[in-house]
Order: sequence, then structure tokens, then C-alpha cells
Amino acid sequence: MTNTAPPSLQNLRREIDDIDAQVHELLMRRGDIIDRLISVKKTQEVGSAFRPAREADMMRRLVKRHRGILPLDTVESIWRVIISTFTYVQAPFALHADLSAGESAMRDSARFHFGFTVPFVAHFNAPAAVNAVANSRGDLALLSATSSVSPWWLALENAGAPKIIARLPFIERADHPAALPVFVISRVADDAIVTEIEMWSIRVSGWSADAARALSPLSEVIAVPDTASDGAALLASIPTATGLDKVRSVLIAAGASVRSSALVGGHATRYTVPSNGVAKA
Repeated sequence: MTNTAPPSLQNLRREIDDIDAQVHELLMRRGDIIDRLISVKKTQEVGSAFRPAREADMMRRLVKRHRGILPLDTVESIWRVIISTFTYVQAPFALHADLSAGESAMRDSARFHFGFTVPFVAHFNAPAAVNAVANSRGDLALLSATSSVSPWWLALENAGAPKIIARLPFIERADHPAALPVFVISRVADDAIVTEIEMWSIRVSGWSADAARALSPLSEVIAVPDTASDGAALLASIPTATGLDKVRSVLIAAGASVRSSALVGGHATRYTVPSNGVAKA
């Protein structure tokens, strides 16, 4: 009868050291590919090297294949730092953050999703962060996705202006370490824009609690009162399956009139990991 002895601590630690060396080697190989990518791209692309559609897809695939005792938070944060750092290496950019929604939560979001290599620039209102990005080549801005005291999105309406290109976190869960919902604003190439959720700037007259309630099943909305017109400036997140026309008709039926509308960006559908651990879009 043969007895199989358990592996020694020394052997297990040697295996870990081997894996660490392989991980480091793979990261350096990734860097070599990025170096070649930079040579190929050169001036072919304008704006930020951030690719929200690709990154959202990468994070979804990461969640689907993850298993074992390593917490998902750790895996997500490692990948976010890897992705963001290599993006920065391709085309250096700064991260402008509006801290008016809460300094600690916004810093947590910035560092979780972009690491410590990307320069962090603090602003104390949303328009200042948007303006900084508008005057840059490829910087990003982080702004609250749930509330605002000013209609900063009006500055995104014109052609050539920065747009909303992502909503973070890509993977949502109740205990996310960087759970603050934020929009990412920047200039990116046309093929990088995500339109699963379209972001519309809508100015309405006759805005009321009834209009807000009628709109809530169709769209998440940030509303800032416009006292000059007895209305409001809205930032509406509209799924492409719903469409602007449906939102417009609901507003009119609720007694509001739409004065203007402009597409100001888009982002991927939120991907949620509920408490039972089964991810869903």
C-alpha cells in the first residue's frame, strides 16, 4: 500500500514563486505588445486611448470565468490597474475628478479604476472638471452619475465637445469597494463609443413631480431646475430599445414640453453581480 505524502510547504512556496515569475513575464510581454501597438497607431487616433466598449466587455468576461477563493474585488482591481496603466503608457492622460459628490468616495473610485500611475486632478465642481477635459487632448473626467447642482452636460452638446463615454463601475454589486456611480467624460474615437445606453441632454418646460414619476420606469434622470423657463435641464440615460421618441411622448403626456434635445454620449449596460453571485446584465 502506497502512502502519498502531502506536499511540503517548501514545494508549495516554490510553486507560488514560479507562478509569480510567470505573471510578471506575461505582464512584460503585454508591455512589449503595447509598445508595438503604439508604433502602429501613432497619430491614427485622436482623443483618449480609453476604450470603454472593450473594457466593459473585458470586465464582463472576467466575472464570468472567475472562480476560486480569490475575491472578485481583488481580481477586478488588479485588472483595472493593468488596463488603465497600459492605456496611460499608450497615451498619457490626467484624471479630473469632481469632488463635490464626496471626496473620499470619488478618490476611491478613481484609484480603484485607474490606479496610482494616472495623475489625479481635483476639482470642486462639475463644470470645472468638464472644462479641463474640453481643453485637453485626451484627459478623462469623473462626475457623479446620480446627482448634480448644475447642468454640466450642456457643455457636451456641441459637435467636437467631450462626451460621456462610460459609467463606472463596469461591474456592480452591493458590496463593491468603489461603488460610487460615476460618469467618465472624454473625447474618444468614434469606434470606441458605446450606445447600449444613450445619454441625452433634454431641456423641458413644465417639469413636475408627475413628469418625473412618468419618466422613471424608462430612464434614469438627473434633473436641475431651470427657473427662467419653469422647467428643467435633464440628463437622461435612455436604453436604445426605449429610444428618445418614447421618452419625449411620455414627457408630453405628463404635461411637460420638450424644448430641445441633444445626444451627449453613451455607455455600456450596467452589469450586476447580485448577492447570489450570478452575474447579469
